[in-house]
Amino acid sequence: MMGMQPTAERLSVMLGLVATMLLTVPRYLAEGHDTRLSLIVMAIVVLAAVSIVHWRMLSEREVSRLKPLLRRLLLALLAGGGVMALWHLVTTTGEAWPRIVSHGAAAGLLLHVIAMRWKPVPDVR
Repeated sequence: MMGMQPTAERLSVMLGLVATMLLTVPRYLAEGHDTRLSLIVMAIVVLAAVSIVHWRMLSEREVSRLKPLLRRLLLALLAGGGVMALWHLVTTTGEAWPRIVSHGAAAGLLLHVIAMRWKPVPDVR
């Protein structure tokens, strides 16, 4: 494991996880989960720091592959949000928007990871 090279895929997943955790903050604020909020903020800070270190270690080839992956991540987060909004619209009554946003972000991150395994991003030279 120590010999593994940093990859654009790993960084995109880390950034997606940071985004997902950031999108849970309104839910924890609205529902008054102060302890969970403190823990998630600490996790965001640590993962953001690890992501910065990971980004600085990427080779030029991997940096060039990052832009399409980030575009895919954004589309997956938006798609996950849309799917969860429709799901909550059909199955629940009066669901609070922070819950829909956090569930949508989690679904979008999962969609991004599955899509990466299904159709990898080609090398950009």
